[in-house]
Amino acid sequence: MKIIDIKVDIIGDSVDTDPDKGGVEPLAIVRIYTNEGIVGLSESFRVPPGVALAVMNGKDSFLGSRLIGQTLSHPERLWQLLYDSILHYNRRGWITMCIGALDIAVWDIYGKMMQQPIYELLGGIQRSFFQHPASSPTVEAVPYCTIVSEKWDCEDMICSQIERALLLKDLGYRGFKVEPMMSSIENTIALARRAREALGPDVMLAVDVGYRFNDVNSALKVCREIEEYDIYFFETPFPVDSFETYKSLAKRTDIPLAMGEHSVGRSEAVQMIKYGDVSVVQSYISTGGGLTEAKRLVASATDLGAMYIPGNWSTQLLGAATVHLALFSTVTPYYEFAPAEIFDSDLRQEIQNLGLPVVNGAVHPPTTPGLGIEIPQSLIDRFRIDG
Repeated sequence: MKIIDIKVDIIGDSVDTDPDKGGVEPLAIVRIYTNEGIVGLSESFRVPPGVALAVMNGKDSFLGSRLIGQTLSHPERLWQLLYDSILHYNRRGWITMCIGALDIAVWDIYGKMMQQPIYELLGGIQRSFFQHPASSPTVEAVPYCTIVSEKWDCEDMICSQIERALLLKDLGYRGFKVEPMMSSIENTIALARRAREALGPDVMLAVDVGYRFNDVNSALKVCREIEEYDIYFFETPFPVDSFETYKSLAKRTDIPLAMGEHSVGRSEAVQMIKYGDVSVVQSYISTGGGLTEAKRLVASATDLGAMYIPGNWSTQLLGAATVHLALFSTVTPYYEFAPAEIFDSDLRQEIQNLGLPVVNGAVHPPTTPGLGIEIPQSLIDRFRIDG
């Protein structure tokens, strides 16, 4: 089987959508075509449309010229081929993010070719008998819902985020992350406390402050106040390159620290664990370099005693790849989920409807070959945005 073409389409709710309020910003949908009629699908989150088109669209694009014509033997060979081709270029940033999108589409083809879901080809569901609760024998991928609000640092923020979380809890979701972005220490603490009181003790609750602090003492004050609320992780208290501040805070709080949603490549995430004492790395599957690199990050995180809980503020097309990684991984108890039920986005809702279903707060192992999601041409045509 040979790759004969790559097509990139730009879709979104609108050109000026505010993604921080749940809308889908201009997003590259990537399709890889083969000479046997099998098509691989993925998306490229947070890659500017013009970059995505120049790097991936057709035989004259930067990576398309290298991938088109290749025999699809194994996804990892093609990943290495693309990575080796950029050794004298950037090796990070948008080029690796584009390799990640292409890699996911290649895995989709490979799964369809082998007539197996991707998680089986990654290595199958890896859970030892002694590391799986006897009371919960079923392996499943569990999403946590990220909750945002239209306003920040005020009572409206607290009330709206809790209201949305309660709605989702009633729908069966089991995990939540509140986001007191751009907020005072007092309102950050209040949101964590009131969210735990409202949701009860039996759901996962995390807090993301979105790079809010530069000094350790301010972040430590928040951590000490919210430790009693069983916070699963405290996300991005500092800018991502401030390894020393993460390391200092990690030594002084019992709450696991998380960062790295936009980390590019396995080595960047590993550095966060080694030099920042971060307990949770969050590389998006596509941003981090694709399923091939995510599989390697699982092994690295396992060796270093950390968790890999992938981020995903994009659609459930990327979510499908994330589910396959979570089913394979032994260090991925949760993955991020942007629930369409609480956001005003027709596109987000339609792709979620096409994706792997969340039932009773979890996704059970799919049996469909490949990713298990297809995006119809009619949807692409309706939401198309000029690149």
